[in-house]
Order: sequence, then structure tokens, then C-alpha cells
Amino acid sequence: MVIIIMKNKKNILICGATGFIGRNILLDLCKNKKYRVFATYHKSKKINVPKVKWLKADLTKINIVKKITKNIDILIQAAATTSGAKDIVSKPYIHVTDNAIMNSFLLRSAFENKIKHFIFFSCTVMYQSSKLGIKEGDFNPLEKIYPKYYGVANTKLYIEKMCEFFSKISKTKFTCIRHSNIYGQFDKFDLEKSHFFGASINKIMRAKKEIVIWGDGQEKRDLLYINDLVAFVKRCINKQKKNFRIYNCGYGKAYKVKEIISKIIILSKKKITIKTDLSKPSIKTSLFLNCKLAERELDWKPKFSLEDGIEKTLKWYKTNFQK
Repeated sequence: MVIIIMKNKKNILICGATGFIGRNILLDLCKNKKYRVFATYHKSKKINVPKVKWLKADLTKINIVKKITKNIDILIQAAATTSGAKDIVSKPYIHVTDNAIMNSFLLRSAFENKIKHFIFFSCTVMYQSSKLGIKEGDFNPLEKIYPKYYGVANTKLYIEKMCEFFSKISKTKFTCIRHSNIYGQFDKFDLEKSHFFGASINKIMRAKKEIVIWGDGQEKRDLLYINDLVAFVKRCINKQKKNFRIYNCGYGKAYKVKEIISKIIILSKKKITIKTDLSKPSIKTSLFLNCKLAERELDWKPKFSLEDGIEKTLKWYKTNFQK
């Protein structure tokens, strides 16, 4: 498919638009008359969204990547191999190979096709546990990365460095978003592939008397509702001035896993008890993000409290997922 340049509109390509983050961004940006939105899909079926041009693409194939990135102004890279704690513990290699390949090809093609803005979703797995809010500059490459995150963290760091490299040899603007745990509508809710929050919603809504959580539930998580992340992306597009930036993007507060589970139970109005299973794999990290850089440069702050986000997610789950 040939992507045509239109003087009065910017061409935006959303890679991984059938996934959790990509889909939410797609549904928001397609409403903006300033943009002509293109979206990739591969193994998943494309979504019926008005005014969106779908491109079937295997992003690990360089010739395909080169073709779909021609005449694109803004590339939002939300395509990735993702999964939950179980796979991170038992099959950590699945987050490394394909993600490194597809992002390398996308970055090279963005450079060759002179894309104006490249937005990459990094994460926070390179950060050490901390009782204080972690800033972007707090990461020390000499510190030991949590062993279960070693592969995925170094893959993310490699891609961040490649963004910085290409920003120095081109006029393309690069944004790396180190976001905290994202949750909300269109997330994965199955127990095999979902992250902590999606799996917890599923367990609670299906439970009759009790829910079993992996580990002791004392580790802490910074949870951000998906709509706040979508708003963050739009601020990056409209307000980022520097050619290369790494931004933290989180709620800015840590909640114990057991506390989060309790909030979901209360808001679901279910009468169930919590039990812990110390034999199951869990990720013993606790941290939250300092997002003052994004607040200062992008004028961004999260709007949705944890309670608001849980209520909205439960409502969506009941309507679209629960049978």
C-alpha cells in the first residue's frame, strides 16, 4: 500500500494497533481531524475503526518495515512481545529476540524515510527497588538489574540508546516513555498472558469465595490508567521540544499488591477473601516514578485516581469480557 502525503494532515503510523496500548491510542487519535491514521496488525485481526487505514505487517521483515514507513510523519511504536510474571520468570527469552529485531528495523527505516517523530514505549524494569520516587537520571547502568528482568531490561535500554544515536545523526525527534504498570480497557485479562492487574481482575470477577495471589502481596506497584498514558503521548507529540527525551510516565505512588487486590474486591462489591501462595512465582520489586520532568516540559499530570481507574476497568470488563 502506498501512503499518500496530504498537506493539511499529518500521517501517523501506529505499530501494534491491535494490542492494549496501541488500540487505546488508535481509538483516540482517529478522532483528530489533523491526522491521517495508519495502523499495523499481524497475527491479530484488524479492528473495525472508521477512517483508519490498516496495514498487515510482520515487523521483523526489513522490506515490509521500509515500505510501511514511507511518507509517515509520526511513528508510534506500540508493537511488542509482552506477557505477565509467569512468562517473565519461566521463559524470559521471549521478550528479547523479536523486540530487538523489529525495533532495530523500525529505527533504521525511520531514519532512511526521514520520519519527523518516533515514539517508543520503554518500561521501568531497569530501575532498582526504591522507597523514593525514581527519576529518569537515577538509573545507573553499573547497578545490578533484577535477575528476572535482565533480558527485557537490556533490550529496552539498547532500543533507547539506538533512539539517542539516531537523534544525533538525523532531524527526527525521539521519545522514549518509561511507563509504569498500565491498566484499563482492552487489556489482557487471561491468566496465562496478562499482567498483574488484568489477571487480578479476572480472578476476582470469577471467584466465588476466595482469591489466591502469587507471593506474599507486599511488593509495591505504580499503576497508571490507560487514558492517562494516551494523554501523555499526545503531549509528547505537541509539546516535546528536544530532539531526544526519556520520560517517566506513572501515577507517582506505590501501592502494595495486596492493597490493590483489596480495592478491586471492594469496588467489585464481591465478598471474597484473599489467600497467598508463596510457592508461585512473583517479582519482588517495589518502586514508583517521579514524573516531574514530564510535568515541567509537557505540562502533564495523571488525572485518574486508582479508584477511578479500577471502577472504569471493572465496568468495561463486565460489559465486554465477562460472560
